[in-house]
Amino acid sequence: MSEEPPPTRGILDTSTVILLGKLTDTTALPTEPLITAVTLSELSVGPLVANGESERVARQSQLQQAEADFEPLPFDASAARAFGRVAASLRRSGRKATARTYDAMIAATALANDLPVYTCNPTDFSGIDGLDVVAIPVPADPQ
Repeated sequence: MSEEPPPTRGILDTSTVILLGKLTDTTALPTEPLITAVTLSELSVGPLVANGESERVARQSQLQQAEADFEPLPFDASAARAFGRVAASLRRSGRKATARTYDAMIAATALANDLPVYTCNPTDFSGIDGLDVVAIPVPADPQ
């Protein structure tokens, strides 16, 4: 029995983009990582709501790095139609789409583009029918 090779393309959710510099095993990531416009939106909020100057600077740096490294996939008409399926899946599983709107929009973009989502928080995407979710291990925080 042979193992299937990992997909060459995949969407990194916001949690994964934020933790990219801390990941020790990047072999779990797709060879062509992509982000969505929704992730760029989430990252854009970070500097504006930061508690303190050093946190603001760090978040601004993350945003600028993502802007430099990725051309985000748009939340287009196809993603908007897929969002309806995502919201219905979440409702059937007892979760509210409104509570996880950003994640639901990232999932919809992934479904519209037939791509898996790579995430450090796989439970954020549970209950979404047809979505291929790849859990990315998060290294322990050295203290």
